[in-house]
Amino acid sequence: LRKVTHEGCVNRIRSMPQNPDICAAWADTGYVQVWDLSSHLKALAESETEGVQGAAAVFNQDPLWKYKHKDEGYAIDWSPLVPGRLVSGDCKNYIYLWEPTSASTWNIDNNPFVGHTASVEDLQWSPTEPHVFASCSVDGSIAIWDTRLGKSPAASFKAHNADVNVISWNRLASCMLASGSDDGTISIRDLRLLKEGDSVVAHFEYHKHPITSIEWSPHEASSLAVSSSDNQLTIWDLSLEKDEEEEAEFKAQTKEQVNAPEDLPPQLLFIHQGQKDLKELHWHAQIPGMIVSTAADGFNVLMPSNIQSTLPSDVA
Repeated sequence: LRKVTHEGCVNRIRSMPQNPDICAAWADTGYVQVWDLSSHLKALAESETEGVQGAAAVFNQDPLWKYKHKDEGYAIDWSPLVPGRLVSGDCKNYIYLWEPTSASTWNIDNNPFVGHTASVEDLQWSPTEPHVFASCSVDGSIAIWDTRLGKSPAASFKAHNADVNVISWNRLASCMLASGSDDGTISIRDLRLLKEGDSVVAHFEYHKHPITSIEWSPHEASSLAVSSSDNQLTIWDLSLEKDEEEEAEFKAQTKEQVNAPEDLPPQLLFIHQGQKDLKELHWHAQIPGMIVSTAADGFNVLMPSNIQSTLPSDVA
């Protein structure tokens, strides 16, 4: 473990997909800072063979670049298509575009994107369109932006009846956008249906407390994971449907009366409990089905038993 000093509380941190050594962090001071952590990652990789290290070393390091918003924020995302391109959104409802001018310098347009009437909570770049990103807000709406079309949203719609905390754009099915709200609801939208009015293809009211994180699986287009303040992490598979015949056959085989709650959605695949105050989750990029989650009481790395793994059979 190595630590880098950071002025202020870290609200959210994201690493650049094309170069994971480069990280952008939101501070509660109102600054978004970009860091080069390559030296620390290299040192950690080289120390693996030297056994357990002592107390974590703390390093003072200047950020590569920083920009001060008018207020603190949480929304930040690197472009998956253009290396170094970044958007950051704050609690004053302003969104700023960072364009890389070199590997370690950025040009930030001081003229923000404005379309929300309250705090911007999350941002997601389109997985297929380099100039398009989505935002969600405390005002209950989701907006779609095209950086070529000025500073107003290309589309905006009411998404939930409460704050929209988090969004995730499906990288395997780029028309699908998932969102999670303060009221515990999860919505899935097909962006191709926006012009027709109702683009919601799935809506779940399982969680009873705010949704804190949501992410589509990078390996399975119909799967997503969700964490909530109710201390539960849930995994959903939208391809699942209730099958009365299969249930009856299962009951006959086991000779047991399996009484699942009637209001349990058939798409709910797995529930992980045991963590307090869950904040964020991510699917493992290389290992299908594996998830890392953070909470007030630490990290969990989990592999749901009912997700088909494609790992070699000789791996324990």
